[in-house]
Amino acid sequence: MSKILRAARRRILTPNVSATRMDVRGFNVKDAASKNQLETIGKTFLDGYAYVVEARSSAEAEERLETIDEQYRGFAYEGAGMGAVMLDSLAGSTKRLDGLLAGQGQHHIYMVYVGIGWAMARLPRFLWPDVTRTDPLLRWLILDGYGFHQAYFRTDAYVRDPARVHPFTWAGGPADYSLRAIDQGIGRALWFVGGTDPDVVTGLIRSYAEHRHADMYAGAGLAATYAGSVGEDELRRFAEQSGPHLPQLAQGAAFAAEAREKAGLTIGHTHLAARVLCGRTPAEAARICTDLMPGEDARATTGPSGEPAYETWRQQIAGRLTALPLTQKDALS
Repeated sequence: MSKILRAARRRILTPNVSATRMDVRGFNVKDAASKNQLETIGKTFLDGYAYVVEARSSAEAEERLETIDEQYRGFAYEGAGMGAVMLDSLAGSTKRLDGLLAGQGQHHIYMVYVGIGWAMARLPRFLWPDVTRTDPLLRWLILDGYGFHQAYFRTDAYVRDPARVHPFTWAGGPADYSLRAIDQGIGRALWFVGGTDPDVVTGLIRSYAEHRHADMYAGAGLAATYAGSVGEDELRRFAEQSGPHLPQLAQGAAFAAEAREKAGLTIGHTHLAARVLCGRTPAEAARICTDLMPGEDARATTGPSGEPAYETWRQQIAGRLTALPLTQKDALS
């Protein structure tokens, strides 16, 4: 395909960057700095998406992805995951996604999987990728991405009408847990909808039914750690407001630390958030995640209550974070 045609494909398939502006989305604006941070994240996501859509190969897209500043590179790989699936769906193949995960994308696998969920939210169901080919442990991150997309772009239905029911089924696992994984993505999106203001985000989470709060706090904790734009006092206040869901908030923060550590993208804010929300360094929080990660033979198993190994893993991480000598209570004191 010629360069001109690839550029045209990029223009046709890539969403307009204006869709990531806070005023367009109607999201809360805490201050100019957080607004700029969140809009830069949105733009970088679309850059990563566009790089894959326009490139002749996954390797060519990777060259451009690797030039992005480490603070934002993970978001570019998230967009790249979405772009790869969008292209593959049109071609009836898995070439772009496989190529992305075979290269540097393997170090950003969590973000790429989230990007798959973004693509599913945009594609008709008959074009959805075959998720049974994905890692049975990590595939729940796909629904995290799906939930984030819905809350970010369909905010009236998913956020401003918190009582509305959104039935969901897919080939990746049981419907009951699917809704929980989607809630984790919604919680992550609430960090953006609330403009990184912990008081606003807490209020948004509390507007949903109580049984959904734990998963949403986990998602919000991940976003607060990975995306940032919040200070130490605000993080401490957010932790205090999470109440009985502090272990889940910490678990989400640990996931974010592991994602940044795995990709070599740990930044100053990662250290701050991991210390406040996990009571650990990013490396220590990440090690808890990797030490407890189920092995290959247990990644598709279910727990005694029928929950997937992914949920058992999350619960064990939350338990370890609160059981080790430096506890959440210590971190907040």
